[in-house]
Amino acid sequence: MVGYNVQTAVDSDHHLIVAHEVTNVGHDRTQLANMAHQASDALGTEELHVIADRGYFKGEEILACEQANIMTYVPKPLTSGNGAEGYFPREAFRYAPEEDAYYCPAGERLIWRFSNEQNGQIQHAYWSSACPSCSIKDQCTRGVHRRIRRWEHQSVLDAVQSRLDRYPEVMRLRRQTVEHPFGTLKAWMGSTHFLTKRLPGVNAEMSLHVLAYNFKRAMNILGPGPLIQAMRA
Repeated sequence: MVGYNVQTAVDSDHHLIVAHEVTNVGHDRTQLANMAHQASDALGTEELHVIADRGYFKGEEILACEQANIMTYVPKPLTSGNGAEGYFPREAFRYAPEEDAYYCPAGERLIWRFSNEQNGQIQHAYWSSACPSCSIKDQCTRGVHRRIRRWEHQSVLDAVQSRLDRYPEVMRLRRQTVEHPFGTLKAWMGSTHFLTKRLPGVNAEMSLHVLAYNFKRAMNILGPGPLIQAMRA
C-alpha cells in the first residue's frame, strides 16, 4: 500500500497555506529547502524565516536554505545514545572557532587530527591525548579516546541552534500555525483521507482541499464582500 506525505508551508500571520506538495517519500528530511523555496516564490520575498520540526533536520537542506538567504529554525533530532548510557553528550564539548579545537568537560583541549568523507560530507575528527589518563574517562567513552566529529559546514548548524536557544518560543509558534490548517483539513477529509489513487490524482485532490481552505480562511479574514472585490480587482 502506497503512503503519501503531504508537505505544506503556512503563513504564520494569517494561517494561509502558501505552498504545498504531495510526495510518496516516507520522511521529511529532503523537503526543507524545496518547501522553503516554494514559499519564498509564492510570497514574493527574498528573505524568509522558516520554522520546521525535527523531522526536517538535515545538514545539506539547512545549508541550502542559508545560502538562499532563508533563515531556518529546526531542532536537531536526539539520535545519540551517549546520554542514555551515562556518557557526556556531544553538547558538553565546547568548540573554540579561533583555535579550531574543542574543550571537554574535564577542560582538556581536543585538537584536529584528520579529515575524511562520510556519506558525501567532509568530516573533521578531534580528540585529546589526555583521554587515556583522564580521571572522568568512565563518564565519557569506552574507547581509548573520545572522538568528536565536525562537519565542514557545522557553523551553519551551530547558528541554527543558537537561534533556537535565543528564541525557544518559535517552536510553540510552529505548532499554533500548522495545527490549524491540518486540523481543519483532516476534519473535512474524514477518516478515509484521500479518495483518489496514484500521485497525480492525490496531488489534484490536495490542491482542491487547499484552495477551499484558503478561500474559507480569506473570507474569515476579509469578509465575503471585500474578498469578492479583491478578486475582481
